Amino acid sequence: MKKIFALLLALVLVFSLAACGEEREAYGAVGEPLVVLFEENADKTPQEIADLVMAHESIEFMPMTMPVEEGYLAGFTMDITGFEEAVMFGPMIGTIPFVGYVFELSEDADVEAFEHTLKDSADLRWNICTEADEKIVESVDNKVFFLMCPATFEQEETPEDLIVDDGAIVEEMPVYDEEDITLE
Repeated sequence: MKKIFALLLALVLVFSLAACGEEREAYGAVGEPLVVLFEENADKTPQEIADLVMAHESIEFMPMTMPVEEGYLAGFTMDITGFEEAVMFGPMIGTIPFVGYVFELSEDADVEAFEHTLKDSADLRWNICTEADEKIVESVDNKVFFLMCPATFEQEETPEDLIVDDGAIVEEMPVYDEEDITLE
């Protein structure tokens, strides 16, 4: 009886460990569909993946993609090295807190160590005017998907007559009559 119980306990442990290894973090409304898109297309080149990401229906800005080389990459506090090919993707306008990369590593590369480097050196506030909500690092085989983005692109509506600074209402916006404005 003890042997059967020990065997059942061992099987439960093995299956629970296997289940933990397959799960990944769930992301916000912006990141989640883009991670799924990456996972479904990881057999493509980094440029093809970046183009697919930027063509996704959730992207609400004018997109751009460009190949990058090892060294300084936007969004990181240190040089990023150790990849064979990479493509950056993001908005043409720099005030949107969104930047991403698709990296292709060599077949024998330590993908987990590369992911840790990305996570540890990524700065959610890399852009002076904005801050991303999420830092996403996922991989399939030797491809690594990195994204810093807002949780959603939806913005709260603010009354037109208020000045807002970092989410706090500062003062009412002045209203001028045409008579108050003089042109010199």
